[in-house]
Amino acid sequence: MDKQTELMIITMEECGELTQACSKVLRTDFRKESVEDLSKEVADVMCMIEIMKDQGLIKHSDIVQGIQNKRTKLKIWSNLIVGS
Repeated sequence: MDKQTELMIITMEECGELTQACSKVLRTDFRKESVEDLSKEVADVMCMIEIMKDQGLIKHSDIVQGIQNKRTKLKIWSNLIVGS
């Protein structure tokens, strides 16, 4: 298996684990252990994103722009972002 395939597979697996951790937090009413697991899974996904950047697959500037775009959409379509 080449490096990029391995990177994509591990990233997909980590995203799946993050999805499960989010669900568990909700099911356990934000119990401390569940939130700790959530933090671990977020870190794992962020690590994989960093590796994607290191490998030149994605650019930091594109991520920053994407985050700004998402925040703008969330201001309109959700209650998560408040203010200007």
